[in-house]
Amino acid sequence: MSTFNNKHILVTGGAGGIGFLMGKEALKHNAKKLIIWDIDENNIEKSLNALSDYSEQVFTYRVDISDPDQVYQTAEQILDEHRHIDILINNAGTVVGGDFSDHSRSDIERLIKINLLGSMHTTQAFIDAMINQNQGHIVNIASAAGRMANPKMSVYAGSKWGVIGWSESLRLELESNSNINVTTVEPSYINTGLFKGVSPPLLTPLLDAADIAKKIISAIQKDKIHLREPFMVKILPFLKGILPTRAFDFVAGRLFQVYHSMDTFKGRT
Repeated sequence: MSTFNNKHILVTGGAGGIGFLMGKEALKHNAKKLIIWDIDENNIEKSLNALSDYSEQVFTYRVDISDPDQVYQTAEQILDEHRHIDILINNAGTVVGGDFSDHSRSDIERLIKINLLGSMHTTQAFIDAMINQNQGHIVNIASAAGRMANPKMSVYAGSKWGVIGWSESLRLELESNSNINVTTVEPSYINTGLFKGVSPPLLTPLLDAADIAKKIISAIQKDKIHLREPFMVKILPFLKGILPTRAFDFVAGRLFQVYHSMDTFKGRT
């Protein structure tokens, strides 16, 4: 069982959305230090104000995780200043909606750099220190989109499929030779504004950000391998495993309207 008590927690994209909420929950569970990485200086300032009761325990760094040089340089600074990271939550992410043919080259490259490569590089920057201390927990925030295709979010889905495959492989590697746990989180749409305007599929309501943040913290404490929310996402691997592709398309697209959920997408402005 993992514990937050007296631990150093690092959350990427930790100044807003579920990143901020997970960090706050970690502090409530007696984390010794919360280290926030975020690209948005305004959000960093707001998060510091909101966490003023824990001011001596919160440390913020402006980091663009799409830039590997920034990631490795800041990680070196973190290890020099704080000595170690016990729980790493790879949360930072972005989304580009619309048909793949309408995406620009920069859209594609930036999304993959943030959602997939950013998590990989951040983990790579800290993994040796975790292995040397023979303890730690890595949490990768993927998505239900990493388990099934969805029109108008092809690049996002591709990045999250990558996160899940990498996260699962990393778990197997670390289980064989260390005491480091890996948890992969696969939620449906969350009401943080990132997916503003989406039409939630039938029986798959928008997830409350505070609620899912608490569930992620609980999953870390219980050393869960996967956290899938809500219920329809939990049974997704089973449905895909037993149904032929066209039958699954009919169920997901026609019956549950998953394939039309991005038709009304606006995103965060």
